Amino acid sequence: MKADGPKIRQLRETSGQGLRRFAKAAGISASHLSRIEREVTDPQPEALALIATHLKCDIGDLIPETNGDDSGDDHRRAGTDDDEGSRGAHP
Repeated sequence: MKADGPKIRQLRETSGQGLRRFAKAAGISASHLSRIEREVTDPQPEALALIATHLKCDIGDLIPETNGDDSGDDHRRAGTDDDEGSRGAHP
């Protein structure tokens, strides 16, 4: 499950808890929490639920917002799917 790592870190720091103390209270390892906050790894829903509980927020508050476009068609928005490709109109 995708998580907004920087937001988790911000909320944890705002609550005045250090990484190790918070991780211990939430029941996850400090190294795992660090990887989640740095977005190196995505947490399992259970781990995200533990984090949300200890931050006193909803899981939805810890998931990145999307703009409703998960199509993966970035090349179309970038204008790179023309008929001529990258070589141009050379005969």
